[in-house]
Amino acid sequence: DNVPLAGILFFFGILMSIGVLDKSGLLKQLAEYLDNTLPNQDIIATVIGLASALIDNVPLVAATMGMYDLADFGTDDKLWQLIALCAGTGGSILVIGSASGVALMGLEKVDFLWYAKKVSLGATIGYFAGIATYLGQYAVLNGGLLNGIVPQAVAAVDVAQSSGMIM
Repeated sequence: DNVPLAGILFFFGILMSIGVLDKSGLLKQLAEYLDNTLPNQDIIATVIGLASALIDNVPLVAATMGMYDLADFGTDDKLWQLIALCAGTGGSILVIGSASGVALMGLEKVDFLWYAKKVSLGATIGYFAGIATYLGQYAVLNGGLLNGIVPQAVAAVDVAQSSGMIM
């Protein structure tokens, strides 16, 4: 009876915008830049998840689908699994990163700074713990825990140090 037309039009507009970015080749260029700048796909998925703290995960994942071809990365590839985890949980780091967070602000009158002080640190710890758990599980199930996780952790620390996130 009561169809939320504004919401439907909002997501339709976002998906059309992503389609334009895809057809123009900008998403492929972004994927190439990330591939050339960051040391591996796991860190790329982690960065995409961190971006979901600022950008809603629906358009972000739609854009990612235009960046990485399903011919190269199948539907059950580790990259897509990690992007789903990262985009889904990364949006909780900031209250504005998800539709549910924005609804929380409106319905419960939660303030951005209150959320940042009370929730963001725990959400960030949970975000990275979830990634570590997924990567650990993946390494155990696919062999090579020491060959898979340790070099990636070292690479992640190097990237964080070079970007100034860790002193």
